[in-house]
Parts: sequence; structure tokens; C-alpha cells
Amino acid sequence: MSLPLQDEQDLASVTALAATAVDPGGVLRMKLVPHDRIAQAESSGLGAAPSWHVFCIDNGIAFTPDLGVLGDQRLRPDLRAARVLGDGLAWAPAEFYEQSGALSALCTRGRLRETVRDLATLGVSATVGCEVEFVLTAADGSALGERPWNCYGVTAALDREEFLLGLLDDFRAARLEVEQCHAEYGDSQYEISFAPADPLAAADATVLARIVIGRAARRAGLAASFSPVPFAGGSGNGAHVHVSLDRDGVPLLSGGHGPHGLTAEGGAAIGGIVAGLSDVIGVLAGSVLSGGRLLPDHWSGAFPCWGLENREAAVRLCAVAAGNANIEVKCVDPATNPYLAVATVLGLIADGLRREAPLPAEVTTHPADAGHPTLPADQSTALDALQDSALARRILGPDLLSALLAVRRHEVAVFAGQEPSAVADRLRFSWSA
Repeated sequence: MSLPLQDEQDLASVTALAATAVDPGGVLRMKLVPHDRIAQAESSGLGAAPSWHVFCIDNGIAFTPDLGVLGDQRLRPDLRAARVLGDGLAWAPAEFYEQSGALSALCTRGRLRETVRDLATLGVSATVGCEVEFVLTAADGSALGERPWNCYGVTAALDREEFLLGLLDDFRAARLEVEQCHAEYGDSQYEISFAPADPLAAADATVLARIVIGRAARRAGLAASFSPVPFAGGSGNGAHVHVSLDRDGVPLLSGGHGPHGLTAEGGAAIGGIVAGLSDVIGVLAGSVLSGGRLLPDHWSGAFPCWGLENREAAVRLCAVAAGNANIEVKCVDPATNPYLAVATVLGLIADGLRREAPLPAEVTTHPADAGHPTLPADQSTALDALQDSALARRILGPDLLSALLAVRRHEVAVFAGQEPSAVADRLRFSWSA
């Protein structure tokens, strides 16, 4: 048993391994494995009931005809992606396997890996960069009530200098490569941007980042919320996904003859995303709180359109000084499962490439000024579209789609009619670590 790229001293310091999985509702689940049992957990797995796939944010279980009280699966940590976090703790993402040894069709990490392979059959590879936004609160979950907030401001960062510098040290120790960190628009809100990586590593980094941030916040006597709407009426947290594409090392989003240097395939990729967003917004922003963020004038990508550096568009084409470019999908929020979010975006791209989707007209102004419709912000409407979508079924597979719909429909039933402030208070830390 070995944890990759860790020296023997680090390995000897590990008391336990945190093996995590993310359920379809975006909640991080974990089992702790003592040091001496890590190798066995990797080879044989840990018992996990199939109901893990329909656990809900209120601790309910959204049983389906196929997921009930019977059966068992094995949760296997992937030690190739493990990290030593310090203070006796290591971490690894885990995957669900059937008792037969086959990868479970309900494994979201496995679904992302299959989506990457599917894209590769088209001769295209993707690099993904994820952004993590969070709001710091008091340990009891109340707002910090700091002096007037200036977004992107020096004061907002230096008031939390000790926390932020310690957090960056923690990221470096965990081998998470940070590109930038800053105070965001909302009160006590911060954003971390991680370096681009292969899609699986990028999704893993999002999960690990929440754990690292949660531990750092606790040490500082604080808490960190990854809710789409931590406080009703306040700024929402996003989980934007950046994607660059290439074929045999040649970029598809620059160097071409289309608008802003797009190649024909780059245009088809954007066309695929824009055309499919209304079908899959129930994956990317499908929680009971997501609609409170996915609104015009929130820079949340509420409009299914694209534009160069257009921050109201769901798909922002980001120009890069080096001549390459990437797509930023802005409508994603942190209540999604990061593996499913990346898999869904890549699945839309693959669909666009396969059918040579036309590039829609670019939106060069505020989409509302152009009369552009918005994505469905009502949870039930978004879930109805998801359920009816043959495209979503192809991307996620029928088993995962069924589990996701069951979990989100449960949210609709439980929280129907409740005041937004009460729901935000109840779920402030549902997606935290």
C-alpha cells in the first residue's frame, strides 16, 4: 500500500484515511479507515448500502423501485489520487463497485471517467479548471457582521490574512495547485481558482478543496458554506467550470476561422453546450436553493447563450493572452455533484461535436436586452426537463438519472412552501465539509 508521491515520513504520520464519495445531491459522504486497514479497503472495499445513492440533504432517503433496503456495494478508495493532509489524516476519492467486482452504474466518479473516454473516441481531449466559492460564517453559522465589505478589496482579504495564508499553505501541502485567491462580491465570500487539470483530477480537486477549506475554517473558529445561497437575499456561491479542448495538441477554441478564432469543432462544442443547457440545468443547478442564485444580474449564467467575456451568459468564451481560449460554464453551483457537473458539460460537448452543432449567434450585450430567455430557475420545471431529456439520459445513464431525480424531487416535496430564509438557514452547510 502506498500513497503516491508521499515520502515515508508522511505515510508514517497517517492515522486514518478519509475515503469520500459524493452523492447525486452533491453532498460529500465519508468513511474513515484506520492506517492498518487502508490496503484492504483499496482491494476489497468498504460496505455501503445502495441507499447511499438516494440520501437527501434533510437526511431522508428517496427510495426508488430499484434502490431500497436490500443489497450492498463496495466503496473502494483510489489511492492513486490520495493526499496526506496532515495531523494524521489522509484523503482519497472512492468509487462504488458491485459485489461482483463491476463498477456500479451509480458511481458518479466512474461516470465521469466513462465520459472522458467517450470524448476521446472523437479524438478530443479536455482540460478542466474549477472555481470554488464559499462564504465564511461564525462557527454557529451566523453572519460574521464584518465592517462594510469591498469586493476584491485589500481590506476584505487582509482582515482574514491569517486564515487565507494558512489555507494556501494547506493547499500546497495537499498538492492542490492554486492559481488565485480573492475576496468575492458577497459579504465574507472568497473564491479559489485551481490550475487546469485532466477532468477527473479537476473534479477530485473540488472535493478535496472543500475538505481543506472546512478544516482551515474550523481551526480559525469559523465555518465555510458552499451553499448556492448561504443567506437568503445575499450573493450566491458559484462553482464555475472552465474547459479547454484540443485535438492532438491543437486547440479547438482558438486559431480557427470562426468568431474570435474558434475552429469549426470549437463552435460545435459551444453549440452543444448552449443547446443542451435547458435539458440539464437540473444537474448543474438543480437544488431547492439553486433558483435563488440563477437569476439575471447575478453573473450566474442565467441565460442559455454564449459570448466573448459575457458574464451574464451561461457560456462565456474566455480569451487568453497566449492565444488559446477556454469555455467557462457559469450556471454551475456547488450543490451539484462535481463529477456529474464535469461529466455533463463534457457530455454536451461530445454531443455537439458528434452532430456538428451549429454555433448560435453570439450575444454581445446583456442577454436580457437582446430579449433572450432565461434558464428555468424553478426546481420542479428544471427537473421535469431533465426527466424528459433523452440527451440527459445518454450522458448520465438511466440509473444515475433516476437516483438524481428521486433525490431532487424529495427536496421539492420537503421544502415546498417554506420561506427562502428558512430553507437557506436549514441548508447552509449541507454541501460543506
